[in-house]
Amino acid sequence: MPIDAAQAVAAEPRTTRIAWDHKDVQLYHLGIGAGIPATDPAELRYTLESRLQVLPSFATVAGGGMALAGGLGAPGIDVDLAGVLHGGQRIEVHRPLPVRGSAIHTSRVTAVHDKGKAAVIVLRSDVTDADGPLWSSESEIYVKGEGGFGGERGTSTRLGLPDEPPSHTVERAVREDQALLYRLSGDWNPLHADPDFAARAGFDRPILHGLCSYGMALKAVVDEVLGGDAGRVRSYATRFAGVVHPGETLRIRMWGGAGRVQVSVTVVERDVAVLTDTVVTHT
Repeated sequence: MPIDAAQAVAAEPRTTRIAWDHKDVQLYHLGIGAGIPATDPAELRYTLESRLQVLPSFATVAGGGMALAGGLGAPGIDVDLAGVLHGGQRIEVHRPLPVRGSAIHTSRVTAVHDKGKAAVIVLRSDVTDADGPLWSSESEIYVKGEGGFGGERGTSTRLGLPDEPPSHTVERAVREDQALLYRLSGDWNPLHADPDFAARAGFDRPILHGLCSYGMALKAVVDEVLGGDAGRVRSYATRFAGVVHPGETLRIRMWGGAGRVQVSVTVVERDVAVLTDTVVTHT
């Protein structure tokens, strides 16, 4: 069987050194749609090195996206990329991410859930630099056709939307070339660029990275609710519920509260959910 759950969970953690600088941060921000309008002071904090801050979602690509690569290359796991989708993502930020840095990245598979028609690989990553813990993350990697091995199904919780209207609603256009730009930050899955590969995976055309939508939503929360200060974010979790095609528009709704923002993201043109069970905690 391509997935040996017991072997994957029992494997020793993988440790590697990662590094990044302002160019990596700027490329990531551009990949999630920052910089429009190009001279807007609110956008320059994502694009101009002399004013640069780092969105915490950058953690998903720092070092070239080592977290997901490590999970798919772990002992006991040998899967076809055409069957792989991102199921969920959570980041906990221990302190604001620096514009440039070098750190130790440690990852391990903590569980492999059996969903019947699919398997879900749960990957935990912890990143530490010279000053101590920097961020921790948990990724759920959904692999079609790899379930039915008799493992635990895992828990499944859903977060209903608040009854009251959102405190903020914005719409963000996804450029036709956005997946091509975003993948330069390290996610080279051809699902997001190659029409033939996308067709083999069951899609009529390449789709946007789920983590791109993830970054776009966090930027909206920072800009609309947190006064543009990315350093206030403490954690950010979501479940990927649907696909986005380049050229579509995201509607991002936010319900702000004390230290917590709940978020819902849908595609305007098709009225389908993209990100659900989404919460940002902050100071």
